Amino acid sequence: MTARLDEIDRKILLQLQSDAAQSLDDIARKVGSSKTPVWNRIRKMKEAGVIGAQVALLDAETLGFDACFFVLIRTSEHEAEWQTRFLHALHNRPEVMEAHRLAGDIDYILKVRVRNARAYDAFYQALISEVRVHNVTALLSMEEIKSTTELPLATLDVSG
Repeated sequence: MTARLDEIDRKILLQLQSDAAQSLDDIARKVGSSKTPVWNRIRKMKEAGVIGAQVALLDAETLGFDACFFVLIRTSEHEAEWQTRFLHALHNRPEVMEAHRLAGDIDYILKVRVRNARAYDAFYQALISEVRVHNVTALLSMEEIKSTTELPLATLDVSG
C-alpha cells in the first residue's frame, strides 16, 4: 500500500533525505512550517513506515574498504531449504551490503564491500562452503559514478 503524502510531507522527506541530522527548527523553516507540525508529520510518517531507520552514512574507502564487488549468482537449486540456508548465509556476512533476487538468467546479485581482492576471496570461500551455487561471477567496480540513498521524491505525485 502506498502512503498518502501531501506537498509538505514531500518537502520534509526531501530535507530528511539530504540531512537527517538537521534540527526540527531548520527543517520547519525550509519547508515553510513550524516545529510542532513538522515533528507531528515526521512521527506519523515513522508510524506509517515511510521513514525507517535513521543512520550515519560512512565512507567505505576512508575506512579501508577499497574494493566493491558485484557478485552474480546462478543456482540450480530452488528448494525452500536451500533458499533458507542461502539467505541465512547472506544475512550473516557483513560484507554483503545489498542482495537482490532477480528475474532472468541470473538468480541473485550481491553488492559486497571488502578491503581488497584477498578479502573478497575469503568471503567467496566462506559463502560456497555454506551453500552450493551453480555459478558465481564477481565483477570489481573500478569507479563508483553515482551512489545515493535518496529516493526521487520530486517525481512523486502528491496531488492525491
